[in-house]
Amino acid sequence: MSDHIFTGSGVALITPMLSDGKVNFDVLEQLLEFHIANGTDSIIACGTTGEAATLSEKEHCEVLAFVCEKVNHRIPVIAGTGSNDTSTAIMLSRSAQESGADAILSVTPYYNKTSQAGLVKHFNVIADSIDIPVILYNVPSRTGCNIKPKTYEELCKHPNIRAAKEASGDISQVALIRSLCGDNLDIYSGNDDQTVPFMSLGALGVISVFANICPTEMHRICQLCLDNNFAEAQKLHFHYLELMNIMFSDVNPIPVKTAMNLYGFDCGECRLPLVPMSVAGYHNLKDCLTKYDLINKI
Repeated sequence: MSDHIFTGSGVALITPMLSDGKVNFDVLEQLLEFHIANGTDSIIACGTTGEAATLSEKEHCEVLAFVCEKVNHRIPVIAGTGSNDTSTAIMLSRSAQESGADAILSVTPYYNKTSQAGLVKHFNVIADSIDIPVILYNVPSRTGCNIKPKTYEELCKHPNIRAAKEASGDISQVALIRSLCGDNLDIYSGNDDQTVPFMSLGALGVISVFANICPTEMHRICQLCLDNNFAEAQKLHFHYLELMNIMFSDVNPIPVKTAMNLYGFDCGECRLPLVPMSVAGYHNLKDCLTKYDLINKI
């Protein structure tokens, strides 16, 4: 497979909210322009970090359509369209394609989960329903369901199933996936702190929370890896590791949305059941952002 959906840093974009809890489309447009201007290689909208779990189906489709319209093919847009209901995933995926998305990101079924055979059927049916590429999203810490390497090997036989966001945290699993699937399945790290080791095994980049606040820096880390300059990539990785890690000091996306507010964007709060950080957590985050000179930048 020679054509890739993207290489480098894809941002798992937050969804800004107004004080009444509605989506703040004005700030969303500001964020899109911020990322395009600062080196982000792809926009991933309506994923976990985008609070897709609390968006209504109508809001979900509206956000994806808005992102596609405003980005206007300047960089790839990947639409989070996963669901634990296959028919809903198909509906969201078709809507994303109609809106102009370049690919979809489809998470494993959560809560009801399924077997490995069920995963093959679920993802193949979704891939059959659209004409744009599918990125599989494996995040067992949230879904309770892991895509096993042999299942990836079966799934990548489908011409539309082109890549995987691997957030299992298991680098041995990633090595085996690469061994079994080779160039038939592109890999993106789903964890910021594993980007460099994943890319040393052939991953093409990351779908990143950290990139929300540091788009240029995450792009640079990935580009160094793509240029086979892992020594310099490692130095940058270590420099920003504290900041990467503090973005997960509370349930994602609470810290990163708080960080973006401190940076200067009016992104609002997360929707319930996510609540603001504790006072201590907030001050730890603010101190870390101050250390990296990321307070009130706009």
